[in-house]
Amino acid sequence: MGTAIKATDLTKTFGNKEAVKGVSFEIEEGEIYGFLGPNGAGKSTTTKMLVTLTEPTTGDAWIFGSSVKDDEDDVRLKIGVALQEAALDEQQTGIEFLKLQAKLYGLRGKDITSRLESLTKLVDIGDALGDRIKTYSGGMKRRLDLAAALIHNPKVLFLDEPTTGLDPASRNRV
Repeated sequence: MGTAIKATDLTKTFGNKEAVKGVSFEIEEGEIYGFLGPNGAGKSTTTKMLVTLTEPTTGDAWIFGSSVKDDEDDVRLKIGVALQEAALDEQQTGIEFLKLQAKLYGLRGKDITSRLESLTKLVDIGDALGDRIKTYSGGMKRRLDLAAALIHNPKVLFLDEPTTGLDPASRNRV
């Protein structure tokens, strides 16, 4: 086992507001790690830096040795991300969305079929996978977003409030 995530002095400022100040930590492969704190504490901003959605003002972080500042493409191939707001194309069907995500990560043919079979159990929305996402409930969209984050079997999974909008049974499964 080795270091999965290492952050050193991560800072993020927006104008004169310091949203994240000098955050450092190290997470070993296989560990589950959670950020806890009140609203506005910088948890989501820190996560966005770790997943390359916003660049740190100062400091750096590494995902299995790849810098979030200098090796963004490599980092993105190693991670799965489900943020507070699901990023779904509501005109696609659930299955179209998952297949597209798989292809964007370089999966092809039988690999896509295999991943879809295992993730369909997690999504647990039955025949609705063939329906347009715009018809889904909030919980169904959340489960689809989680499946998309897992489609390429990432080395690290980032979840920002992953159980928001899920019913109690789905929360337990997650």
